[in-house]
Order: sequence, then C-alpha cells, then structure tokens
Amino acid sequence: MWEKINDFFDTLWGYPMLILLVGGGLYYGVRTGFYQIRCLPLIFRKTFGEMFKKDGGGEGSLTPLETLSTVLAGTVGSGNIAGVASAIAVGGPGALFWMWVTAVFGMMTKLAEVALTIRYRKKGEDGEWYGGPMHYMRNGLGPKWRWLAGMNAVALLCLVLTDAAFVQVNTAATALDDAFHVPLPFTGAAIAGVSLLVVLGGTKGIGKFCARLVPPMCLLYIVGCLAVIGTHLENLGPALGMVFKYAFTPMGAVGGFVGSTVLNTMTKGGFRGIFSNEAGEGTAATVHANARTDHPIHQGFYGVVEVFIDTIVICTLTGLAILCCGDLWAGGQEGVYLTFAAFRETFGPAGAAVAGVCVFLFAYSSYLGFFVEFRTSLEYLFHERLTRYLKWLFFIPPILSCTMPVSQVWDLADMVVGFIFIPNMIAVLALSPQVLDMLKEYTALCKGEKK
Repeated sequence: MWEKINDFFDTLWGYPMLILLVGGGLYYGVRTGFYQIRCLPLIFRKTFGEMFKKDGGGEGSLTPLETLSTVLAGTVGSGNIAGVASAIAVGGPGALFWMWVTAVFGMMTKLAEVALTIRYRKKGEDGEWYGGPMHYMRNGLGPKWRWLAGMNAVALLCLVLTDAAFVQVNTAATALDDAFHVPLPFTGAAIAGVSLLVVLGGTKGIGKFCARLVPPMCLLYIVGCLAVIGTHLENLGPALGMVFKYAFTPMGAVGGFVGSTVLNTMTKGGFRGIFSNEAGEGTAATVHANARTDHPIHQGFYGVVEVFIDTIVICTLTGLAILCCGDLWAGGQEGVYLTFAAFRETFGPAGAAVAGVCVFLFAYSSYLGFFVEFRTSLEYLFHERLTRYLKWLFFIPPILSCTMPVSQVWDLADMVVGFIFIPNMIAVLALSPQVLDMLKEYTALCKGEKK
C-alpha cells in the first residue's frame, strides 16, 4: 500500500515540479536576460566580497556570513552526499547533468524567494524576525490566498519533522556508527543536547554557531572529494563524458545498475537537485528573513550563491568523486554507502572515517539549520505565544529517530516537498512583477556605485 502511495506522489510531483522549476527559472531568465549568468561577477562581488562585513546594512539580526552559514547548514545536508549518490545509482551518470540544469534555473527562483521574503518579513514581539513563503503569499497575493499560505506552513512543519528531525539525525547517527562504532542512542542524545544549548541563544546564537561550523565543514568535504578525484585523475575525462552522453542517451544495464531511460535520468537528477538546493521550495528563505541587509535583491544574491555552492560545487564534487572510481557507481550500492565506498576505495579506512565525519557534520548542521524553519511555521500557525512552548518539541525526535528505520520517512519527506514547492512557485511567478521591479531598482543602484 505504502509503495503505491509513494509511486503516485512520485508521478504527481515529478514532472510538475520539474516543469515549474525549469519553466519558472526560464521565465525569470528570459525577462532578465539570464541575470544569474550575465551578472554573476556582480553577484559574487556583492556576496563573497562583502560576506565578512559585520553589518550588511538595514535591519536584521544576522550578519551576511551568519545568514549564509545558517542557510547552508540547512541546505547542505545528506542530500548532497546520499541524494547525489542515489540519483547516480538509479538514474545513471547523466543525472548529474540535470542537477546542474535545476541549479542554473533555480538560481533565479531562489533570488526571487529571498527578495520577496525580505520585502514581506516582520519583526515579532520576541525580537525575532519572521518571513518566508507563507508571509509573501498572505501579504503579497492578498487575503484570498491565505489558504495557500496556510497549506505551505503546514507542509513546511511536516517537512521539518520528517526530513530534519528524523532523516538528518538518523543519517548523522548512522554515519558515526559506521565509521567509529558510536552507539546510535548516544549520538541522538548528544545532538539534541548540543542543539538545545545553541538554540537557547536564539537565532543570533544559531547564526554564530553555524558561522564557525559550516565553512570548515564544507572545506573539509571539498578537499576530501578533490583528493579522491585527484587520485583517479585519469578517469575524470571519461566520467565527464558519461555525464554529458547519458544525460541525453538511454543507458543499458551495467553491473548492479539496471539501466535508465533519459526521462528517468532527467527526473532523478532534477528532483534530487531540487531536494538538495531547495530552489523553488522557499524553505531557506525563512532564514533570510533574519538577515541584516540594505535591499531585498542584495540578499537575494546570497540565494544565488547558496545554489551555486550547494549544487554546482558540492553536489558536482560528490558525483565526480563517485564516477572517477571506475565502475563503483554501478556496483549496486546506493546513498551514503556509495559515497563511503568511493572514499574507502581510495584511502582505505581513513577515507571512510573522513567521509563519516563529513556526513555527520552535514546531517547535523542540516538538522540545526532547520530549527529556524520549524519556528517560522509554528509562529504562522500558532502565533508567538504558543510558539515559545511548542518550539522545544524540536529536540524530542533526535532521541527517537536515531534507532528507527527511516526509509518510509524519506518517502514522506519527498511527498511533502511537493506541497511546499508547487504553492511556492505559483506565488513566486504571480509576484514576479514586484521582483523584476526590485531587480531593476537595485541594478540601477549598483551602476550608481561605480560612477
């Protein structure tokens, strides 16, 4: 029964989501002259060039680095390791190409989500900032669309409880158990305890913690993947060749790989790209509501950078590290175990240990980063008075989930993504005139700076 339900939602969400993401991104791309490509130097200059400023200008509680780190904490998770590996194992090497496609088009939808969030955010009585799709749906689209905003908030709450509180924590605990034989219950209790201490400092505390954890975490994994690729450098050319060839050509069975059609490759790569970088979901935008920024589009540039780091850099390196290890990807392994196998095949037990640490950090940071989204959905549905009590429920699932089989929870998380993605893309497209006006205004301001 469960498999039939899962297959139904795979069909229901798969094509509509890809069409909406690519179509929405293409619409924004055409209307702006593919701004995300044409103005990439400006985007990098206004993000990487200003990331370490303590004040981004304007109101907000998080600095640019704290905001980017907290968002990446939520987006860079097990999907970058397990999700990419699963997409390749099921859809073949060409799946990586379709991840790149979703990233290129998703950059503009992410920019739009973040810009709209800043425009419609609000400051609560508790001093915290709240914003995201449910806010720009209600206040941007008008009262008639409150039901859509409510559905988005409920779906976001369900996603946090399935993906972050169960899947990410279970993945983190499994990684430490596989690499270092750390007992699962111990890891779950430690995650809950450390996270509770961090959250006591509010959003500002989460931002400071993530700013110290996320950059070295990403750097460690990037160096590890580059080491794997460098060790098998002679396979890099053939690996890239397979990515481009089998993005447009059906691939037959090889070893444990059962074969894939172009359509299957496209959907597996595209869907995992969406799940990883969250472009089109609007989930990461809830964190951006806390940013200290001088203009909605300026903050939207950080959304473009997130997709770039998450998919173009980290997902690409994961995929190439696996593909460069010969036919390892076709050996029948999936998920995090396939990535572990690539590191283990290259560096032995030490490689598996490095991969284990990276998976743990990615999964844990994703769990912690999702707290802001959890708090935001609670505030919208139950208002601030109840949120101050309900938010502590976030720390119960880690104690339970680390010893549970979560395959069905993964499926549930995938289903919920559709209930978040489709309403959000409808709103992002409906509010596009506002985004385009803000983009025109900010571009003019940037040209004025040069003069």
